[in-house]
Amino acid sequence: MDPHLLLKAIGFFLLVIIGIPGNMFIIIQFAFVKIIEKKLLPTNMILTMLATANLLVILSRIILQSLNAVGIKDLLDDSECKFVIFTYRVSRAMSICITSLLSCHQCILIAPSTKVWTYLKQKVSQNVMAIITVFSFLMLLMYSYCIHITHAKRNMTSSFYTLHLVYCDVDFQTYTSYIINGTLYALWDFLFVTLMMLASFYIVYILLQHERTVKGIRSSDRSQKNSAEYKASRAVFLLVALYVILFGLDNSMWAYTLTLSNVSPDLNDVRIFLASSYATLSPIVIYITNPKLKHSWKYTFGERSSLKNGENNGLVFSISK
Repeated sequence: MDPHLLLKAIGFFLLVIIGIPGNMFIIIQFAFVKIIEKKLLPTNMILTMLATANLLVILSRIILQSLNAVGIKDLLDDSECKFVIFTYRVSRAMSICITSLLSCHQCILIAPSTKVWTYLKQKVSQNVMAIITVFSFLMLLMYSYCIHITHAKRNMTSSFYTLHLVYCDVDFQTYTSYIINGTLYALWDFLFVTLMMLASFYIVYILLQHERTVKGIRSSDRSQKNSAEYKASRAVFLLVALYVILFGLDNSMWAYTLTLSNVSPDLNDVRIFLASSYATLSPIVIYITNPKLKHSWKYTFGERSSLKNGENNGLVFSISK
């Protein structure tokens, strides 16, 4: 195999090998927490749905990129292309919406306890799944047009306004349709990225204020509770920062391609790699920064070890609230 193709195949397969188990681990562990504790915190609900959206991104896009990189051709027919592209567009859009919701929700949680903020804390926390459901239906409606303009690659001349996506083509047919769709969905993405950035800036501001105000104070229950909230805020900020960096690199390259008369396939592959990296890297960030997952993992591992070794010494592994 050509070294260049081998490098590309290794890159995409790494995203698959890390991303699928990583996101499945997040989903399964939070499901385990739900079973054990009979409830799941709103933030962890959001993280579960984020992992689900990212898993769908990998299944619907990165796997196909990996197979194409090793030389597998003509894999999908028209119906399969419609399903795959529609799934990818919706799951990618949901990943953006849920990350934005995560940052806004955390911003509300650590905001001062005024009448307005307290009301928002109660309403948003109680209706997290309802908000995500509304986003889901909205994304399904917005991207339903993909079903009508997507087909498998054919040995025939396509229009100048066709996106070639590995095994499938998305043909906008006219320049007006191409520009309108591209502009609307770019603005939609930037709207949610702007929201998550504004929320993250506010989180940073609150964190700095918190450090100045309660530095060295760790004795009271309230300070411990606040400390946990601010640690969670740092985790959310790290996750948002990862998304914004990858989103910025992806869109910078996209802007650069607009200046070229002929875009190299290698450049498109790099863009796809960057755009898909968030789906693979985010579960790593979630696990490292989420104590609930670590306690759940220790519980599972400890229980299995005790059963395996025949130990029955009355030791109980607790999951922190």
